[in-house]
Amino acid sequence: MGDVFRPLVGQEDAVATLRRAAAAAAAIVAGEPPAAGAAMTHAWLFTGPAGSGRSVAARAFAAALQCARQGCGTCPACHTTLAGTHADVRFVVPEGLTVGVGEMRSLVLRAQGAPTQGRWQVLLVEDADRLTEAAGNALLKAIEEPPPRTVFLLCTPSTHPDDISVTIRSRCRVVTLRQPSAEAVASVLVERDGIAQDDALWAAAAAQGHVGRARRLARDPQARARRDAVLALPRRLTGIGACFDAASALIEAAGAEAAAAVVELDAKEKDDLSTALGAGGTGRGAAGAARGVTAALKDLERRQRSRATRAQRDALDRALVDLAGFYRDVLLRTVGAAVPPVHVDAADTAAKAAERWTPESALRRLSAVLACRDAIELNVKPRIAVEAMMVTLWRG
Repeated sequence: MGDVFRPLVGQEDAVATLRRAAAAAAAIVAGEPPAAGAAMTHAWLFTGPAGSGRSVAARAFAAALQCARQGCGTCPACHTTLAGTHADVRFVVPEGLTVGVGEMRSLVLRAQGAPTQGRWQVLLVEDADRLTEAAGNALLKAIEEPPPRTVFLLCTPSTHPDDISVTIRSRCRVVTLRQPSAEAVASVLVERDGIAQDDALWAAAAAQGHVGRARRLARDPQARARRDAVLALPRRLTGIGACFDAASALIEAAGAEAAAAVVELDAKEKDDLSTALGAGGTGRGAAGAARGVTAALKDLERRQRSRATRAQRDALDRALVDLAGFYRDVLLRTVGAAVPPVHVDAADTAAKAAERWTPESALRRLSAVLACRDAIELNVKPRIAVEAMMVTLWRG
């Protein structure tokens, strides 16, 4: 595997900061003074745009903290941390829309003790912006009164106060990641995944710097087909009725993509839970066990519905990002900007649209897509937000 920071693309400044901190952490464990310019703290906030590698950076840093060589990538500490099985590294990876106070209190309590196997206790919270207010308060109390060998690693899309408590943010050291260039992403696809240069460049541009999405576009025909369907939407907006049809198609496609992503996991979780609780048993106590299974299954189904909702919104957001990229390409053409397009394969469609629309009209359409993303993030019903967006895209 090599260096744990190797998967971070185009993040040289952030990696340098984390390497220095890992070296300082190793000095603390050894009871030695850290080197000049190396600073370690108990709370970190990783922020940056989608695809910049926030959670990748946090996991790599967690591995570097547990590794005697500060992130060699080959030792058991690195392997178990990156795999999510290290005894002293706990992950909060939200599957639903929020992270509740009960889950957070339990994790914070477990992180209070001394490390059992590793060098530090690490609590890593992906999408910390999904913490409920009560969960955020529970985390804040732990950050304000940290145990001596516990580190909190939080990831969030931005440092805006609406995303995460300003009080939590003020107590964290912020590591800002940037969107990697298409060239940097393409080089990763070529070197690590063996993807042809032209395909890698196309996928990297289409994914707008998101490494994982670029890899899926380059490898998965279904992912490319879903993107093509999204980019065909602007041509379908010929009237009010067509706007509502396009909105329905987009919502249904996101739902189908989300369902396909979670169906196998849902079934496996139900089977495993039923087996663990003795479903189907007979004899004394079977009736009581059956009632316990029913209650546990209802709780599991509730959590699975929340996860499905999140998966659908994530799928819809990916489609909206693709759509925003198209209108961005049109806008740049209307003003004659010499900037490479996001969607190279839709350049002709963008050029024809630019001939019909004014820069102001193209900007209104782009703004409508971005406003739709914001509305859904604020819990506006996705169908209502998408229908409003489609009408604006048609009218311009």
